[in-house]
Amino acid sequence: MKKRIHGGTGYFLTEGVRSIFVHGFMSFAAVGVIVACLIIMGSFTLLTVNINDMIVSLGQSNEIAAFVDEELSDAQALSVGSSINALANVRDSVFVSREQALQDFIERFGEEDRKLLEGYENKNLFRHRYQITLMDISQIDDTISTLEQLRGVAGVRADMKIAQGLVAVRGVVRVISLALIVVLLLVSVFIISNTIKLATFDRKEEIAIMRMVGATKAFIRWPFVVQGVLIGLIGSAAAFFIQWFLYERLAGSITGTGASGIISIEILSFSELLMPVAAVFTAVGFFVGVGGSLLTIRKFLKV
Repeated sequence: MKKRIHGGTGYFLTEGVRSIFVHGFMSFAAVGVIVACLIIMGSFTLLTVNINDMIVSLGQSNEIAAFVDEELSDAQALSVGSSINALANVRDSVFVSREQALQDFIERFGEEDRKLLEGYENKNLFRHRYQITLMDISQIDDTISTLEQLRGVAGVRADMKIAQGLVAVRGVVRVISLALIVVLLLVSVFIISNTIKLATFDRKEEIAIMRMVGATKAFIRWPFVVQGVLIGLIGSAAAFFIQWFLYERLAGSITGTGASGIISIEILSFSELLMPVAAVFTAVGFFVGVGGSLLTIRKFLKV
């Protein structure tokens, strides 16, 4: 009976590191590809996250005006609020009386233009209304339809162009991000697989001899797995810091008020995303390294 040859953690780690330096060019190429893939994937994912955050913020700041039926009394108009607040997508609603609406309208004019409104203060030019903020602005169409069916609501006004535009962009970015992630993960696994394959070709006779003298499959496999994992982790670490640098530079250049002074763009700080991004990059680097190694070494163990 052949004696089984086993190895320790130190041996596997040493052999994995040695293989990286022996095949330095391919290892460098594999790390470079992982870095490029992760930065591209990370950039599109961070773009999607920021678009989602903008949509949530827009839903909280962009209000829907629900006008109360003029035939209702003041007390009945106030009771409509309970029905509005009961809707699933309504975050908050504020009652604005017709008197307050008129006063707000007057205050928006300058001193010269205010004179045009003199004498109208006691006339019912405005309706009672509710200013409503939503939890999810992507559901604005359904929410408006539900509001219009509520008893006591005469009409609903909402500016939907920005909301619909952001929701459409979010859908496109999600599809592109998913497609890129799948493609780039496959590319990364392929490159690491070729790196490990080069190492195994150089050592295929040695592997065959080791199998014949009783070396276990784990003894042969683990140094290559360690090599792949190290390449994946080195690439993910480098990609993380590069992504951090690029994100901060880009966020600093676009955060603030637009040229028109109307649209304000707020980008999430990287510190808010640091832990999730680090975890995802590390996981991708690890599994890509393991996957690329195991796919290659498997056929060399069929001796």
